[in-house]
Amino acid sequence: MELKDKIWQALEDVIDPEVGVNIVDLGLVYELNVDDQHNVDVTMTLTIPQCPLRDEIVADVTKRVSEVEGVKKVDVHLVFEPAWTPARMNDQAIEEIRRRQMV
Repeated sequence: MELKDKIWQALEDVIDPEVGVNIVDLGLVYELNVDDQHNVDVTMTLTIPQCPLRDEIVADVTKRVSEVEGVKKVDVHLVFEPAWTPARMNDQAIEEIRRRQMV
């Protein structure tokens, strides 16, 4: 498995605590770049700019990506343009949210 794939897999373990779904399925990760020295840049957003757990989510992204073997440095860039919309969610996220609402 390539390093970038391992990083995506690690990002799937980062859960948005307010929604209960991982940030990849929610479509919060806009871009992932890995340079030749294995430095990683993650460009992401949050469901709302005023998210009270923003620092916690960014710290979790940094921690989990840093733990991937071979990663040297991690920079997380939080952006709000373009704004996140539910249309960015994949089918797994939609299904999980629907399931949670039924409980």
